[in-house]
Amino acid sequence: MSGFPEPVRLPDNVPGRFYVNVECTDCDTCRCIAPEAFVRNDAAGYTYVARQPADEDEEELVYEAMDCCPADAICEEE
Repeated sequence: MSGFPEPVRLPDNVPGRFYVNVECTDCDTCRCIAPEAFVRNDAAGYTYVARQPADEDEEELVYEAMDCCPADAICEEE
């Protein structure tokens, strides 16, 4: 345990290992990399995990989106 509080999940995230937290700046990076997993909430102006990865290929894309996220807003529960 790092001693830091867990990032706050956005309410639209589906249950599962991956989620977007409140630090999302809605930059569109994750939606470009993994459009199957990430969707924009137009009214609130953020992106969330709409579907957890279905296979290893989709999981790799989510990890790529995590690495590229400028706000470090994509998280994985351990």
